[in-house]
Amino acid sequence: MKRGRTVAPAGAVTPPRPAGLRKRWLAAGVGAVLVALVAGVSLGPVSLPPGSVAIELLNLLPWVRLDSGLTEREIAIVTELRLPRAVLGLLVGGLLALAGGAYQGVFRNPLADPYLLGVAAGAGLAVTVVLTLGVGAGGALSGLPATIPLAAFVGSLGAVAMTYLLGSAGGRSRSPATLILAGVAVSAFLSAGQTYLLQRNAESIQPVYSWLLGRLATAGWQDVRLVLPYFLLTSLVILLHRRELDVLSVGDDEAASLGLHPQRSRYLLIAAASLGTAAAVSASGLIGFVGIIVPHTVRMLAGASYRVILPLSLLFGGAFLALTDVVARTAAAPQEIPIGVVTALLGGPFFVVVLRSARRVLT
Repeated sequence: MKRGRTVAPAGAVTPPRPAGLRKRWLAAGVGAVLVALVAGVSLGPVSLPPGSVAIELLNLLPWVRLDSGLTEREIAIVTELRLPRAVLGLLVGGLLALAGGAYQGVFRNPLADPYLLGVAAGAGLAVTVVLTLGVGAGGALSGLPATIPLAAFVGSLGAVAMTYLLGSAGGRSRSPATLILAGVAVSAFLSAGQTYLLQRNAESIQPVYSWLLGRLATAGWQDVRLVLPYFLLTSLVILLHRRELDVLSVGDDEAASLGLHPQRSRYLLIAAASLGTAAAVSASGLIGFVGIIVPHTVRMLAGASYRVILPLSLLFGGAFLALTDVVARTAAAPQEIPIGVVTALLGGPFFVVVLRSARRVLT
């Protein structure tokens, strides 16, 4: 044997060594986030010059003092109204896209998504329980935000467990098609429970209904502060384990032979993705298809390695939802279209394309 060279044991399966994240794609992701941030703050009922908005955003940095040319009223619109909403869109979109990419890797299923697996429906049911109980008891919804993410997390974990168990009820073979059908069944069951609760608590239908359609309306920085810790924790856990998803793609037996604990890694990633989905749902309601559109677009353009897919999904997912929110606010101005409606209009045709391209996997 030559010095410095390692020979794999006979019969061992060596996973492919995909190319890492290229700097140009990372720069493109950061650029997309910045463009979405400026667009989200500039566009609205009162349009503001993008250049002046960009200067005003730079003024938020320490030791930066530039003249943006904006009036005090316009500065208040930027910093207190539009900027929190744009930042919330970046956080929620990043979480949904990152969770979608993680679920696709964990289940080795190109169609896995927080909504198709029933995760969002479970979180939605749990949040509906919290909201209806709060309203029904005569309490104010403003006193509930601390409990909403916890309830959503419990509901999302329960839903993904139901989907996983139902998908494997017919035997050890768990095909992607079976898992998707199980997710649809679980979503229908949980949605029925949600409808029943709303029927029994008619006084809370309006706030819950507007939440179900998806929205990024925020009264300041409170929602951003609520979601940010969950965003940081979810991103840290999933990105630190992104290489394990590439190893899991070769199969559990091969992954175990390489020193990985497949079930432990899978449960950890499911918990992290469910936590991120729960935080996103609790802050913005049910916004579908982000976890399908963004990871698949990244996979088609930048590469199939999860070392590439996950960090880029985090960046482009945030930019995608922030720009979609601009469309929702301006397309029918002065009225506002629920952002969940816009993502559904974009995601429906995209899902058909993905389904056609993945038909060989669905066996």
